[in-house]
Amino acid sequence: MIVVREFAFRDLDAIVELMHDLGYPVSNAQMRKRMETIGSDPAYVTLVAEHDGEVAGMAGLRLLYAYEYDAPVVQIALLVTKAMYRGLGVGKALIRHAENWARTRGAHALVLTSGNRPEREAARHFYQRMGFIVTGLRFVKKL
Repeated sequence: MIVVREFAFRDLDAIVELMHDLGYPVSNAQMRKRMETIGSDPAYVTLVAEHDGEVAGMAGLRLLYAYEYDAPVVQIALLVTKAMYRGLGVGKALIRHAENWARTRGAHALVLTSGNRPEREAARHFYQRMGFIVTGLRFVKKL
């Protein structure tokens, strides 16, 4: 059974592990600081999905106002499922909760960016199966 709920600090070790799985190594201290900052902003929410009581995935959401639309959008800033739980509905449950969270905040759309590296191909197919469409490219310039 999959249960989706908001992040609690007891989940810190599990989400540090998920960040490593996603390719973003982070220490517990760094992640704690990030979660303290993110958790203090009501425009953000971090969801965790449990499969039989074990943290199996997480999603980070943020409410954004866009120049292009009258209604806000919700960005899925992060979505990851632990490899051993993929294909069991964890990602789907997180997306469904993201949709509900977005609707309750008056958002008209969910948006996300997925990497174009080969190891992200399965994720891109998952997003398309969940109803997302490709609308553009992402550019980054580090400062």
